[in-house]
Amino acid sequence: MSDILVAKDISKTYFDEAAKDDVVALTGLSLQVRAHEFVSVIGPSGCGKSTFLRIVAGLDRPTSGEILVSGRKVTGPGADRGMVFQEYALLPWKTTEANIEFGLRLKGMPKAERQAITQRFVDLVGLTGFETKYPHQLSGGMRQRAAVARVLANNPTVLLMDEPFAAVDAMTRQHLQEELTAITTQERTTVLFITHAIEEAVFLSDRVVALSGRPGRIVADLTIDLPRPRKWEAVVRDERFAAYRDQLTQSIHASGAPKVAS
Repeated sequence: MSDILVAKDISKTYFDEAAKDDVVALTGLSLQVRAHEFVSVIGPSGCGKSTFLRIVAGLDRPTSGEILVSGRKVTGPGADRGMVFQEYALLPWKTTEANIEFGLRLKGMPKAERQAITQRFVDLVGLTGFETKYPHQLSGGMRQRAAVARVLANNPTVLLMDEPFAAVDAMTRQHLQEELTAITTQERTTVLFITHAIEEAVFLSDRVVALSGRPGRIVADLTIDLPRPRKWEAVVRDERFAAYRDQLTQSIHASGAPKVAS
């Protein structure tokens, strides 16, 4: 498979107003993500993983290096990259279906076509029957499902996710993780996923890239060989799951970084 996303020698330095000094967030980060691959980036708080995602999204610029998506240099936000944030970021005055079809409407897609696409993704993320509900009428998990559906409906080349399940309870988070693996496998989605939780990264991913403490640099790039579809009940009984988790934990600790969540 060809590389869809390529990060070449990314470094990022910014000025910290409080410290009145420059801070090096990332240094020499190079990474390739293949078509249909699910790659998670993990690391301790402050290691630059969310900064890296913002650079990929075009929301921030690297101090040096470049990002290529489908061979084209990233110079700003674009429809080829869809972003799901930690907060659900839905428009509160729009219903579930109106939120999901919002990007399609901006593209000028005919009504019948966008309604068909919207309903497909409503069904895919398990929100059938909640099409006319507003965000405040949905649970936190349902709001994030709607946010994922809104991004997927726009058919991005790469789905970018910044700790999207951090704000929900543990049981809901596991359920959403199982749903995400099923959806991205079915849709053959290319995903770059940011998390501080090692077990979440192993469960979701085809590869896990671990960053050191600041300045963030790659200290491990591990292929996850676990069968799909994945269910937590089965995965936690697989000896490989614990081995991957422990290997990633050791790699991060060996880099001198603070302990991250398992």
